[in-house]
Amino acid sequence: MAVTAPRAGTDKPLAGIGLMLVAYLMFSFIDTGSKWLAIAGLSALQLSFMRYIGHFCISLGLVGRGGFVLSRLACEKPLLVVVRGLLLMMSTVLNFFAIRYLPLSLTGTILFSAPIIVCALSWPLLRERVGIFRWFAIMLGFGGIIVAIRPFSESFHWAVFLSLTGAVGFALYSILTRRLSGVVSTNILQFYSGLVGTAVLLPFAVLEWKNPVGGFAWLTMLSLGFFGWAGHQMLTRAMNFAPANLLMPFGYSFILYLTIWSYLVFNDVPDFWTLTGAAIIIVAGLIIWFRERQIHQKRNQEGV
Repeated sequence: MAVTAPRAGTDKPLAGIGLMLVAYLMFSFIDTGSKWLAIAGLSALQLSFMRYIGHFCISLGLVGRGGFVLSRLACEKPLLVVVRGLLLMMSTVLNFFAIRYLPLSLTGTILFSAPIIVCALSWPLLRERVGIFRWFAIMLGFGGIIVAIRPFSESFHWAVFLSLTGAVGFALYSILTRRLSGVVSTNILQFYSGLVGTAVLLPFAVLEWKNPVGGFAWLTMLSLGFFGWAGHQMLTRAMNFAPANLLMPFGYSFILYLTIWSYLVFNDVPDFWTLTGAAIIIVAGLIIWFRERQIHQKRNQEGV
């Protein structure tokens, strides 16, 4: 999942929405396949490595089209690009650890608190003013997280801390993506995301490597990188057809996809509290989206 700045000339909203829905369907395949493989005994670090090496190989092929030239890999703000890649890798690894123990519907709900965390951090990190409506939505969203994880109930599992930390990492990754949009090309950002994850996770994957059992398990593991790369490409293309402030609500389809896969593949039915927490987080996210859309429209009318 990535955050990309809206582009001029976006006038095909249905195409953008369709691509957005397909992108998050692909992301749901990653979490579902990884949980299935983790239950089968494969480590989160091995699965994370496979997620990134596939992504890296595809991105390398795209960057090297027409002849590989080292100068194509140069970019502005290289330190931020690398930190961005580390944050995405951290979020992936923590999520892959968490999904072994938690239902996909719960990890998906926690992950989608990231836009709320982004809004909360936008003032100290981006110096963006956050008004009373968005602060209300932020507090509402954090309330939704507490409802979903029920920290004082008997069903509470320590792995929610992994999932929450992963959501914070993804929020920081999203903020850096916003900072780098228009400065570094999407293909280069994709390339370095794959490179950083592959390089850091390689030694851990070698130490913990375990061969999947059966052809379908191999196919599932090898597909993780493809779905990661393809999902990000779909998101980028969606922004070519419709503005980000229109597309954002359709990202919540990810929670619906994971809930469906959780039931079909693992026979996990989300309980009342998970569904309630998810609903609260979605409402909070939509309040933030609606308010930011109002501000954007006002600025356009004023010519700011």
